[in-house]
Amino acid sequence: MEGPAGDSGLDEDTAGPTAGTLPTPGTAAEPGETTGPGETAAIPGETAAPGIAVAAEVSLAVAAKASGENFPVALRVLPGAWRAHLMALYGFARLTDDLGDEPLPGLPSDADAETVMATRLKLLDDLQQDVAKIYDGGQPELPAIQALRKTVDECGIPRQPFDDLIQANRQDQLVKRYDTYDDLKKYCELSANPVGQAVLYIVGAATPERLLLSDSICTALQLAEHWQDVAEDLANGRIYLPLEDLASFGVTEADLAQPAAGPAVIKLMMFETGRARQLLNEGAPLIGTLRGAARLAISGYVAGGRAALSAIAKAGYDTLRQTPKPGKVATLTNMASCYVRGR
Repeated sequence: MEGPAGDSGLDEDTAGPTAGTLPTPGTAAEPGETTGPGETAAIPGETAAPGIAVAAEVSLAVAAKASGENFPVALRVLPGAWRAHLMALYGFARLTDDLGDEPLPGLPSDADAETVMATRLKLLDDLQQDVAKIYDGGQPELPAIQALRKTVDECGIPRQPFDDLIQANRQDQLVKRYDTYDDLKKYCELSANPVGQAVLYIVGAATPERLLLSDSICTALQLAEHWQDVAEDLANGRIYLPLEDLASFGVTEADLAQPAAGPAVIKLMMFETGRARQLLNEGAPLIGTLRGAARLAISGYVAGGRAALSAIAKAGYDTLRQTPKPGKVATLTNMASCYVRGR
């Protein structure tokens, strides 16, 4: 129920715009920024922008490697009627993330950061244009979007969650720091919450009340992932810890670059982990509103989040030394408890 972050390719010493200043489709754009769905300003240093064929190649690569990844494997315990739809959702989410984060076919490995960013933004615009064809009666070109069309038609998923996930990956190209916790939560509204919303439509349980609870769970899961990956994110030029919190706890970016967390960083991580746990607990009653396989699936999401937060705590809140990962036994134990308690 969460969406991964992409690679920005911006200079590490440049904080970049906050969420509140991110250009959105349809606004004026600088070279390489989006100008509207399917349009992009000229890419510096290139005579032609990448076409939909690049996205199609990435889409096929996503499908080829899906069978060995955790999410598709977990689907085997769910009803067959849901599996194809959840795989279609997974394929779209992975394609979106890969266009925003992974190496791109045909793009030189030594391409400058500005060209990489502009290329990714163009491909994300193309992707959004292809998704729009589901809703305006056109024929999508990308394999992943062709598969998604049946899911949208049969489950009644609105367009907004897909547009939001694409916008989150645009934001990943442009934003490397978040000034406030509210800014970070707004990013999670784009990068994580839409997946949970789509899942509820797929399992036939999308009501306004459940969608709100799901949003709390998904934001918490995204935060938990960020807190596990502080060192990895910093190595990629990003800091998701709100800058206002770093200042409040007396933590500098240099402190986050150390091989192990000092006392101030540990206190900061305890605080941030507590925030994520509170959000997860606020959303967990969603489980009690569901029955059968839907209840089992959402129990798994909540259990995974709780296990991840517990792993951080067991590591002494030091996520700089290594990335804390929960064991399978801990996750399954949490899942059984969530299922029985309904929260």
